[in-house]
Amino acid sequence: MSGLISSLAWVRRGAAQQHPQKYLLDDHELQRVSALARIELEDAKAELQRAQEAANAVLTRAASGADEDADDDDSAWVDEDGETQDEDGDVAMEEDLSQGQSKPTTKKAGDLSEYNLDTYDEDDANEAELGPFTNVKGLTYYRNNDEDPYITLKDGGEDDDEREELEVLPTDNLIVVAKTQDEISQIEVYVYDESQENLYAHHDLMLPNFPLCLEWLDFPPAGSPSTSQKKEFGNYIAVGTMDPEIEVWSLDMLEGMYPDTVLGRPDKTTAHVPVPLGTGKKKKKSKHRATSANYHVDAVLSLSWNRTHRNLLASASADRTIKLWDLSRPGGSTAGDGEEAGGAIRSFNDVHKDKIQALQWNDKEPTVLLSGSYDRTVRTFDSRAPESCLGAVVGSDVEALRWDPWDPYGFYVSLENGLILNFDARTLPSDLSNPSPSRFTLSAHDGAASALDVNPHVRGVIVTGGTDKIVKVWNVVEDDDGKRGVSLVTSRDLGVGKVFSTVWSPDDPLTLAAGGSAGQLQIWDIGANQNVRKTLSAKLTAAGKTLKEKESGGVVSVADDGDGDSDIDE
Repeated sequence: MSGLISSLAWVRRGAAQQHPQKYLLDDHELQRVSALARIELEDAKAELQRAQEAANAVLTRAASGADEDADDDDSAWVDEDGETQDEDGDVAMEEDLSQGQSKPTTKKAGDLSEYNLDTYDEDDANEAELGPFTNVKGLTYYRNNDEDPYITLKDGGEDDDEREELEVLPTDNLIVVAKTQDEISQIEVYVYDESQENLYAHHDLMLPNFPLCLEWLDFPPAGSPSTSQKKEFGNYIAVGTMDPEIEVWSLDMLEGMYPDTVLGRPDKTTAHVPVPLGTGKKKKKSKHRATSANYHVDAVLSLSWNRTHRNLLASASADRTIKLWDLSRPGGSTAGDGEEAGGAIRSFNDVHKDKIQALQWNDKEPTVLLSGSYDRTVRTFDSRAPESCLGAVVGSDVEALRWDPWDPYGFYVSLENGLILNFDARTLPSDLSNPSPSRFTLSAHDGAASALDVNPHVRGVIVTGGTDKIVKVWNVVEDDDGKRGVSLVTSRDLGVGKVFSTVWSPDDPLTLAAGGSAGQLQIWDIGANQNVRKTLSAKLTAAGKTLKEKESGGVVSVADDGDGDSDIDE
């Protein structure tokens, strides 16, 4: 696998720190990292013990059914020239000073006496004649090059150049990309200057496992180094991976080694040590792991940050549960004395019967959640009263879903069969056996409709992406009778391979970012298309937006470094 972008997220202008800080491993940070490393060491010990037990079991079974072929004699073996190798020593020629001739002596293997290693570190008698720099004690240390009188070229110029290169202007957007290339997973942070149509890589952060989802937030999580400065806002990215944990990283920290906080990491190692599902002799249906009320026990597939209650983060997992985390408490927990700290504050275990692929808070109703699953259903419920759950059967696995920011009760769902559905949450039944027709159905892609987003600036404009490698922009209109119609505005193969993520810009009404299986990030300004300007002109005018002429033809990408996939279109 040469490269793959599984998810991406925008950072609005002005949210990033203008001059990012470099990671500093001071005493406080060392203590925090040591606590994380201690838990990782416990995990490693538990996994090693299980691996040893499994290996012993395999050897026992193999020995019971092995053939009797132990007659091979390995006491002496022959090399390529047919000569037998000596076993415990070699013959060395030693000068016999008394007789003036040499004689063969047998030296034991591993005898290193001739190298005088016992006196290797002793100083020679004439070492002092070589000067003061033969011993570290003779050196004079300076805290920096500015204090050293022998260094005439100071570091100020280089520091100023680097500071300027890493500067993020208030007019710049950040784009965060979850990328895996050659089995190495990382977060790549790009800077997009819309005025200059310039996109370039800024910095990256290493991840422990394959990333599946991203969610940007501005709430400083408890336990992070930035919380010591008592900041009310920040610039963070939450990452869900194949591990049952959620890492929250600061995007204003360069060369970071460890996340600011980890949600769902238990002190007990049993929650995320792999458990075999069978003996491997017969194909059996995989058993679901035992769920926990405090932690996920399988991959985290979706994340959603509550923009009203900024300390709340919701997560959906392959373990069929949805969990809520309180970012204002260490580890996301509100547990008090005597309770298990570090866990989720709520766990919804009975919403779906299979892996939960997508999840989102309703910005208009900040306590309401929308979820979609591989059980081919979508559900919406109030997090304060999850028993009053409404839903619909959609007929295929859910790939993505979005609330309509222009309709407090409307939402869109994209499916594996390529369909896009639009629902009104007020008409959904509580019993899934009852029919729940959608307001309209759109056949969008040949193959899975794997990406979906609703434009937050222009009413009724959505973008979809699919495994057919096409990104499409749709216009949704509503007549006087309330009936909705959908038309295709424009479509394009952006060269990102199978499209896994398409997201509208939080600042520009007609700009979106896309990424997929080719490992390529592309920025597309659809305003460069004539049909877009003609079709959406009335909506842009109503929204108070104006179109700007672009020189790039609408598509901006990072300079090709030759690592792209072979199916990228020129």
